[in-house]
Amino acid sequence: MQFIDEAIIQVQAGKGGDGCISFRREKYIPKGGPNGGDGGNGGNIWLETSRNLNTLFHFKFKKIFTAINGDNGKSNNRSGKKGNDLILYVPIGTRVINNYTNEIIIDMNIHNSKILIARGGWHGLGNTRFKSSTNRTPYQRTKGTKGEVLNLKLELILLADVGTLGLPNAGKSTLIQSISSAKPKIAEYPFTTLIPILGVVQIRKNNFVVADIPGVIQGASKGIGLGIQFLKHLERCKILLHIVDIASDSSSTIAKNIQDIEHEIKIYNIYLYNKTRWLIFNKIDLLTHKQQKEKINNILKLLINPINKIYLISSLNQIGTKKLCIDLFEFLKLNEKL
Repeated sequence: MQFIDEAIIQVQAGKGGDGCISFRREKYIPKGGPNGGDGGNGGNIWLETSRNLNTLFHFKFKKIFTAINGDNGKSNNRSGKKGNDLILYVPIGTRVINNYTNEIIIDMNIHNSKILIARGGWHGLGNTRFKSSTNRTPYQRTKGTKGEVLNLKLELILLADVGTLGLPNAGKSTLIQSISSAKPKIAEYPFTTLIPILGVVQIRKNNFVVADIPGVIQGASKGIGLGIQFLKHLERCKILLHIVDIASDSSSTIAKNIQDIEHEIKIYNIYLYNKTRWLIFNKIDLLTHKQQKEKINNILKLLINPINKIYLISSLNQIGTKKLCIDLFEFLKLNEKL
């Protein structure tokens, strides 16, 4: 199934049924009193999360969702039937936004959480309701009100504890495959990863989730490449890992690439930019120990922003990955994530 993480839909709750004007007519009772019943309430529309969904694909082709109208009232004081409610299921992690005001209505982050998103119209009153001592034959009734109509933007933001970012082919997918049971597509050409991938890492009978998104390149904030449209999936992460291919280029080029990606993140979202971020030098198996030390020192000298922590790993050969996972576990535990 195609991965869709944004959808714009319209929801329209049901209209309330109209009240009925009716009078009792029986043999020998020519002037019976009013007996018009009330209408039924219109159906509501609910949003409910389900762990069985991981995409908004089911909103790709159908955009308008309408609940059932309430039935009109009937004679003999019979009320109209209430319109059936409509439940729309969304993946856990769906953010619901009013598409007109851009106001965030709710973040739905819990399985089976349910929210009334559009309330059905109120039922109309039948003429029985207007009977009084001075008005024995009321010809009054009220009509049912219209249900709420909303234009919604749904954004799926994955729930992950750790997020990875970096240039295409930096080894992010290989790292996810190395430390978890996830099986992302891996190849030597750029943008092998086209959608976010989640991997579950097991540590000391506990686990945490790592998200891999497509590579971010210079100009991403202007729409170049793929990564910028998936950066939102890192917003809920507690910590970010900036993966760098240490063997790919010269020290000056690598330092520039690191700063370019940080710049793109800063333009995209200052909140994301201010998250704790560790610098991970990958593919160290392609350099000697002396080359590693010399190159890393040169890179760090060229960087403007201070680095929280650096790690040297080889995702392919699982060098340093265990220590990285343990430190991530301790960080998340310290920050009450686990």
